[in-house]
Amino acid sequence: MSQLLCKRWSRLVTSLRTANCGKRVQLSALTFSTSSAERDSPSRSSPPPIRVGFTESAGRGVFATRAIGAGDLIHTAKPFLSHPPPSVIHTVCYFCLRKLRNSSQPEDAGVSFCSEECKERSKFYDVEMKANWMAFDDYCRTHGLKYPFLVKRLACMIISGVASVDSLDILQPASLTPEMIFELEEGFALFRNAFTKTLIADEDIAFLSKQWYISVLARIRINAFRVELAGVLYEDLLSSAVASVEAEAAVGNAVYILPSFYNHDCDPNAHMIWIDNADAKLKALRNVEEGEELRICYIDASLDRYARQELLLQGFGFQCICNRCLQGD
Repeated sequence: MSQLLCKRWSRLVTSLRTANCGKRVQLSALTFSTSSAERDSPSRSSPPPIRVGFTESAGRGVFATRAIGAGDLIHTAKPFLSHPPPSVIHTVCYFCLRKLRNSSQPEDAGVSFCSEECKERSKFYDVEMKANWMAFDDYCRTHGLKYPFLVKRLACMIISGVASVDSLDILQPASLTPEMIFELEEGFALFRNAFTKTLIADEDIAFLSKQWYISVLARIRINAFRVELAGVLYEDLLSSAVASVEAEAAVGNAVYILPSFYNHDCDPNAHMIWIDNADAKLKALRNVEEGEELRICYIDASLDRYARQELLLQGFGFQCICNRCLQGD
């Protein structure tokens, strides 16, 4: 999702909150453009049939503006922010997370890009290379942390001028306990120290406060998606309404703007899939009526009710009251 669209949403939501003093309102329908390939396809001749609005009980949500058929591609979304985990950092593109054809390079060879286009779009990497990340990266690996890597990338994007400090402010943050915040302080110290020891101007890193670091992590914590590349053909996925697909492996984590507005349901009517890189595709799992809310499942839908409730409460901070959970399934 582009930075421009993110800013537009920030201004829209801010104006709505100011004008309505916290009252629940309905956002007007917005149209999201499709890729040229989708526009040229006879079956995808119209814009995505969705709008974003407020729900009765779950905050913002995504709604169908017309009937959508099972298996239909609803829309696509590029990640605003993505990063591969340390375990696969030498086998996937450092920008788009596409698997590299030649992934047998030594660990000290640095990162790689799948194309010149991805390399050119990685303006953040020039900033990242100016700092020594050894202590910070080792800390994250030792503690099994994945989201601080996304914060590091966002900070480099901001310094390089391709993102703004408030880029993720539109996303819902997680509720952090004092204990959780305390645990973040050591990581922040290493994070900040990596930047202060570079030749980057002080004014360019003035935004790197503990408050900003924790605020961004709180949003990434419940809005990041685990990217798993599907092991089947794109055409097979579009013709199938199966809730889950066979995946080759997780290639990283990513944050999206519009897909983050989709609410959870343990019996979802939509699903998010990845084919060969971090570009997400939202598809309908069954027929959806006009005006119906589109929902995805944040966790493994095959788990029993108790396991689902525990994961959603601990990982996302809410108790699920979808029909499936209320019926005890």
